[in-house]
Amino acid sequence: MNITEIQQCIPHRDPFLWLDAVSELTESRIAASKTLSPDLPVFQGHYPNFPIFPGVLQCEACFQAGAILISKLVTTANGEVPVVTRVNNVQFRRMIRPGETLDIEVELTERVSNAFFLKGKASVGGKVTARMEFVCAAAVPE
Repeated sequence: MNITEIQQCIPHRDPFLWLDAVSELTESRIAASKTLSPDLPVFQGHYPNFPIFPGVLQCEACFQAGAILISKLVTTANGEVPVVTRVNNVQFRRMIRPGETLDIEVELTERVSNAFFLKGKASVGGKVTARMEFVCAAAVPE
């Protein structure tokens, strides 16, 4: 999937879209990536003399990939969108620097009604930067 196809699945847009491409998509797994340009505004303010990509945005990249996976599994009614309802067992392992490419993998581990239980992993160059478990459910924007 390219950026246009990604935007057809989820409502996120720049400057808060943290996926550039989806390289794999099955019924239970998605692999995506985001190249982190040194020009991103987040690097201007997140440690200006030692810019690093925030851990919470690594989580957000996984959440967005999970939302794409869910969008391919269910048709939401009334404009529903997947929202994160729980995050567990988050671990940050490595800092991410400007210019690196973030690889994102999310796996659906269980579905109970409209709740989706997922595991996410972010990595750079094959080295894990973050791991997490999270739950998404469909919600209607107000």
